[in-house]
Amino acid sequence: MCAEQTKQETRIPVVQRILGANDEAAASNRDQLSEHNVTAVNIMASPGAGKTTLIMATIAALEGHRRVGVVEGDVASLVDAERIAATGAPVVQINTGGACHLDAPMVAGALAELPLDALDLVFIENVGNLICPVSFDLGQAARVALISVPEGHDKPYKYPAIFEAVDLVVVTKADLMPYLDFDLDAFRELVRGLNPDAPVLVLSAKTGAGMDAWTQWLEDGRGS
Repeated sequence: MCAEQTKQETRIPVVQRILGANDEAAASNRDQLSEHNVTAVNIMASPGAGKTTLIMATIAALEGHRRVGVVEGDVASLVDAERIAATGAPVVQINTGGACHLDAPMVAGALAELPLDALDLVFIENVGNLICPVSFDLGQAARVALISVPEGHDKPYKYPAIFEAVDLVVVTKADLMPYLDFDLDAFRELVRGLNPDAPVLVLSAKTGAGMDAWTQWLEDGRGS
């Protein structure tokens, strides 16, 4: 047996142990959220896709209807958490220190800091990345992928795993559609080929266009 084969065989059990431990923590998170009747939505996207902006617009849109908290994941800094905090919503920052995703134990620590008895909905804003986050269950009720118009409509070709795994796909920054070469029909077809059960919503958190469909999806309990 060559050294490379041995190394590969060793790596597989290590990865399995990591994911197994994560799944146990995710199950515990899910139980805790259920006990408090809180729905958690894991939002995944590239850096700059508009995750924080959408969350802030959603907090405003749901005011008086659903009490929202946020777990904010970033490699470093408190910038986005400070923006969320300015809305009045409770927020907990997780800085991964270089890791490209959140995992369930990280989220468990954040949930312990949130007033779950006073919340109905928790957004988990994952680290900006279209690859790593999809492998880690966080205990969420639903996973949502955001793709912004400036990123182009070909992302399902390049990052199929995330589009296969999510419950909803949201196209953000729709106000830029007239100015950029984003083929919405082609994008919908690509998503449908990977995940026929995932709706595709198109919205602009800046102008408010399409926000009603997004908040209705949340209100209808499709994120639970």
